[in-house]
Amino acid sequence: MRQGFFNEFNSGALFQKGGGKSHGTVLNSSFYVFVSLVIISILLLMFSGGNFIFHFKNAGLSLFSGVRGSLYEMSSFVSRTVLSVKELADLRKEYAELIKRLERYEELERSNAEIYQENIRLREQLGFAQTLRYKRIPAQISGRDPNNLFSAVVINKGSFAGVTRDMIVVAWQDGTQALVGKVIQIGALESLVMPIFDNNLHISSRLSVTRYEGIVEGHGNQESPLLMRFVPKRARDEINIGDIVVSSGMGGVFPAEINIGRVNGIFSPEYETTLEIEVMPMIDFSRLEYVYLIEREIPADTGLTDD
Repeated sequence: MRQGFFNEFNSGALFQKGGGKSHGTVLNSSFYVFVSLVIISILLLMFSGGNFIFHFKNAGLSLFSGVRGSLYEMSSFVSRTVLSVKELADLRKEYAELIKRLERYEELERSNAEIYQENIRLREQLGFAQTLRYKRIPAQISGRDPNNLFSAVVINKGSFAGVTRDMIVVAWQDGTQALVGKVIQIGALESLVMPIFDNNLHISSRLSVTRYEGIVEGHGNQESPLLMRFVPKRARDEINIGDIVVSSGMGGVFPAEINIGRVNGIFSPEYETTLEIEVMPMIDFSRLEYVYLIEREIPADTGLTDD
C-alpha cells in the first residue's frame, strides 16, 4: 500500500513535470491530505497521554486562582476604603464635639478668671471702705456725660441713695486712695461727677512732703497730666519727681490729705513768679469702675456703719 502511494505520488510528480495542469492539482490535494493526517495523529497522541491534561488543568487552576485573588484584593480594598471613610466621618464628628467642649471650658475659665479678679477688686474696695472716716456711699461708674460739657462721668447712685450736690468722690485703685472729683448734678437714680482732670475744677492742694500749697487744675483730657500752679519759686530745689500732691482742705470743698497725684515735671517760666508743676493723677480713669461718695468727717469712735 505504502509502495503504491509513493508510486502514485511519483507518477503524479513525473506527470506534473511533464506539464499537465490536472495532474498538478491532484498532487497538491494529496499533499494537503498528508499534512492534515500528520497533524491529527500528533494531536491524538498528545491527548492520549496524561501530561497534557495535567498541564491544562494546572493552567486553568492558575488562571482561576489569579482571577479569584484579584477579586479578593479588589473587594478588600473597597471594604477598607468604606471603613476608612466611615472612620474619618466619625473622627470629624468627635473632633467637632471636642472643639465645642474646649470652647465651653475656655468660656468657663474666662468666667472664673473674671470672677476672681472681681473678688479681688471688691475686697480692695471693702478694705478701703472700712478705713474711711467719712459717711460714704458706694457707687459704680455707669457712663459718661453724653454732652461732654464737663468731661463728666455718670455714677449709678442719685438722690434716692442720699447723694447730694458737691459730695466728694474718691476711689481705691492699686492699693491707693485717691481723689476722683465731685458731684455736680443729681438725678433720682444717677448723678454726674466732675473729674479732677476737668478744666473747670480747681482744687486747693499741697505737696505732701514740703507742704507748699497751690491750685491743681486739669486740661479736660484724662490722658493729659494735671497742672499745679502758684507754687513759690523758692520751693524749686525742695521738690522732687514722684512727690505726692494731696488736697489741702482749704476752702472747705475737698477734705484735707486726699491723694491727687505725683509730681511728673517741674517748670519755672521766666515771666512767672511761681512754679508750674505737672502732676500725674493716681487714678487711671480708663480703668475706674467703683467709687465712694464722702460727705463729712466722722469721729473714729462713733461706730457709724455704711448706709
